[in-house]
Amino acid sequence: MRTLTKLDSDSSRARRELHDYIQGASPLARHTVDSNGQCHAGASSFHESAEKHVTGKAAYVDDIKTPTDALHVALGLSPVAHGVLTKLELDKVKKAPGVIDVITFHDVPGHTDIGPVFPGDPLFVDQEISYAGQCIFAVAATSLQAARRAVTLAKLHIDEQPASLDPVAAAERKEVVRPTHVQQRGDWQEVLRTAEQIIEGELFIGGQEHFYLEGQACIVLPTEDEGVMVYTSNQHPSETQKLVAEVLGIPFHAVTVEVRRMGGGFGGKETQASPWACIAALIARRTGRATRLRLPRSEDMRATGKRHPFHNRYQLAIDTKGVIQGGDITVIGDCGYSPDLSDAIVDRAMFHADNAYSLGSARVTGHRAKTHTASNTAFRGFGGPQGMMIIEAAMDDIARQIGEDPLTVRKRNFYRDGRDVTHYGQRVDQRQLLHTLVETLESDSDYWARRKAIIQYNANSPIIKKGLALTPVKFGISFTAKHLNQAGALLHVYTDGSIMINHGGTEMGQGLHTKVCQVVARELGLDLNSVRISATRTDKIPNTSPTAASSGADLNGMAARDAARKLRERLFDFAAKHFAQGLDREGMRLEGGMLIAGIGESEQRISWGELVQTAYLNRISLSEKGFYATPLIHYDRSIGQGRPFYYYAFGAAIAEVSVDTLSGEYQVDQVDILHDVGDSLNPAIDIGQVEGGFIQGMGWLTSEELRWNDNGVLISDGPATYKIPTFGDLPPIFNVALLEGHPNSMASLYRSKAVGEPPFMLGICVWSALRDALASLTNYQTSPHLDTPATPERVMLAANALREKAL
Repeated sequence: MRTLTKLDSDSSRARRELHDYIQGASPLARHTVDSNGQCHAGASSFHESAEKHVTGKAAYVDDIKTPTDALHVALGLSPVAHGVLTKLELDKVKKAPGVIDVITFHDVPGHTDIGPVFPGDPLFVDQEISYAGQCIFAVAATSLQAARRAVTLAKLHIDEQPASLDPVAAAERKEVVRPTHVQQRGDWQEVLRTAEQIIEGELFIGGQEHFYLEGQACIVLPTEDEGVMVYTSNQHPSETQKLVAEVLGIPFHAVTVEVRRMGGGFGGKETQASPWACIAALIARRTGRATRLRLPRSEDMRATGKRHPFHNRYQLAIDTKGVIQGGDITVIGDCGYSPDLSDAIVDRAMFHADNAYSLGSARVTGHRAKTHTASNTAFRGFGGPQGMMIIEAAMDDIARQIGEDPLTVRKRNFYRDGRDVTHYGQRVDQRQLLHTLVETLESDSDYWARRKAIIQYNANSPIIKKGLALTPVKFGISFTAKHLNQAGALLHVYTDGSIMINHGGTEMGQGLHTKVCQVVARELGLDLNSVRISATRTDKIPNTSPTAASSGADLNGMAARDAARKLRERLFDFAAKHFAQGLDREGMRLEGGMLIAGIGESEQRISWGELVQTAYLNRISLSEKGFYATPLIHYDRSIGQGRPFYYYAFGAAIAEVSVDTLSGEYQVDQVDILHDVGDSLNPAIDIGQVEGGFIQGMGWLTSEELRWNDNGVLISDGPATYKIPTFGDLPPIFNVALLEGHPNSMASLYRSKAVGEPPFMLGICVWSALRDALASLTNYQTSPHLDTPATPERVMLAANALREKAL
């Protein structure tokens, strides 16, 4: 009995300690519902699937039940990066146990090229092999194990050729997937010629694996009339519908694509989820059986593209105070073997080569280099982060050259009155907001006191050096392809008063569905529990844009709002004519589940349920569609000028780091973030997005290193060789706040701002802080060269280079 008592005591103490730890040291789940219980847009509420996520009830593609005779697909991938497939022997594969079908390039009845924007992406290799991991054939069997065993029996005869893996050399040879583009403003050559000082630099910026927790996966069911039903983990259902139809040679309406949720996407499922759906659809139609395809992690990483690595360089004219007068910036994106989305991605890198700073008279050139690697693709920020890195490197370099603090140099170069037009011709609205935000963060985080303390610490610490950096973010919000800036929604009200909303956006954990439900609840004056969202389906909302470019809530939320407002006005018109007491049409409103007309003593109330029932009995439509297209945006690519963005989102972050300059190991000690989301749609979700975006950005710049061998084969193809940030990488002090009292100046959804991508670039402050710590080795006289990711090895080599230079 005493032993049992001791166990109970130990258990209680452990629970208490854990509870205290969770309360005091870790981020808390934020379900801070308003006191009135109505979680409308603008209020904090938990994710609509949060309970399902933590209890395991949330259904992903692999959870969907299929018939017992469903087939499983395994892929035959190229082992070499470049060559010619001279012969393919599949006889043993076809005869292997459990194998039902084997397909190659020659079995495709329709289109064989599934390039999303430009051609160049064959579904299967015909002859030319363009990267290690390219799909050559597919096997369908009665079990996944049987399919994977059968794949190993294939004999590939390949004439291997040298692989082009250097994007800088490729750009010099004019080996590009798309033409070079230039944006310029003013006489930048004259400014460089007459400059008081010129500063130059270059930087390699590594790529990044999406490492979504749910890999690429789909299930395809054959339907009557030669069609297919596709369940897929996918950010762009309409594009997958189009490509599946074209590959099968059938009309678009014969293909229905459904996406309920994804276990992460980050851009990796915008275009590169489609090939697997096309392959599964081919097999499903050929065999008449349900077909399941999901990629193992190592194959997923080898077969799909990454964030584009970039090689950037700058030459800037500055005055004695470090203010940029003009210059020349070049960005070279490593696009892989095909265009995919690289044209738009390199464009966005060019758009963001200024970040928050006026470049004056400047030219920005973007090259789209072709290499024999998987076609690189969208990733949170869509090229913007890579573009920002070069100007942030320049800010640190300028500060060391003129002997000023980097924050001082950054603030001097911010967009301001008289210097408020970008190199692509867009005037920066709300530019004073950037100054206010940075000054607020600078004050609240005690930047200057910490700077003084760090300088003193470094003077007395020969090995461990501390670094501090504040970096801003100015990120343009809109698809740079104008036609994608549109969205639709479909709203149904049922006779019990409950509501179903459907829209064209997809949920990948970011809370889009939650925000859309909140919008509908707000417009109709209902509790959030009254509104439910259904899976994204191409037979409900046609011709949708991808959920990308941080525009999911901006576009789909506005479409849902349009539908709700139209329905509300229809009900108001009906109520004003129908109810005997003669309701005041002008003053009608929906609040707290009631239709309210009039004010004071003349106020009249009708419950939502009664209103809906009465409208139904009087044959009033209780369904409505909504649509939204972003206004004002335009860009003339022929001259590199225009207004590609509806508005800008701003943010700033401070990182403090400690670096062991002998080993290169380091830790992030403290991070302070202040981010601009306008009038937040959901502060709880937005703070989560800022936290997650920052950590993912920090991982990109510090620990996530992609490595290929000399033959172009990816060797960092799993969690053992590729390190994403974990809970242990969370800064011990992590202060995150949303800027309040500054609504969007543009007519966005309730004056909110997008929050998906902008926080990612806040992670740049960690890289800049590492450079700051290293610069202390030379008493801040030299700016260290530090390519990314800034792994401990790179940090150690940078420290050694500074010591050698000082000798």
